[in-house]
Amino acid sequence: MDLKLSGNFYTRGVHTVAKELLGKLLVRGIKGSILSGIIVEVEAYDGSIDEAAHTFRGRTARNEVMYQKGGVLYVYFTYGMHYCCNVVTGKGNEGKAVLIRAIEPVQGIARMCINRFSKEEITQKEYTNLTNGPAKVCKALGIGRKENGTVLTGQEIYIIDRSVPSGEEIGVSKRIGIKKSVDLPWRYYIKDNRFVSKK
Repeated sequence: MDLKLSGNFYTRGVHTVAKELLGKLLVRGIKGSILSGIIVEVEAYDGSIDEAAHTFRGRTARNEVMYQKGGVLYVYFTYGMHYCCNVVTGKGNEGKAVLIRAIEPVQGIARMCINRFSKEEITQKEYTNLTNGPAKVCKALGIGRKENGTVLTGQEIYIIDRSVPSGEEIGVSKRIGIKKSVDLPWRYYIKDNRFVSKK
């Protein structure tokens, strides 16, 4: 039986949660359909010491959700065109979250293709590029501004427990596409997975 992660999973340290999200199944219920994918790449953000975190300079209307108790979705708009989603962690007022960078599509793939490419039939290259980046994940799953603050123990967006990859299967590197705190090795990914955004 598939078990949804409980709220307690998310209230732990940001790096513990980040690593243990790998291999879990991200599920999106939308318009009577289920879309899902295995989380294969994440990045940790910690506003207490991390200049790249949205919470580094304190509370704003934009980042308020990141200060909630762990177990909600923080969705932000970037580059004037893309949404990205993060899993908030910690016991509250911590300003920490895990960016979902890539997933491996499992269920509802035809709907994901329509969301991303406006067509069901796609090429092999398009399939590999379907969800191999944070903005691609949100577009494929239909996650946008109104999903900001979604509680991850509900029915709209949630994560199913699955076994965590072994330590030797997890890669660690610097994060991608940031200009501050660039040397922190806070990106975690499943090695050799074709849907990881950057090898």
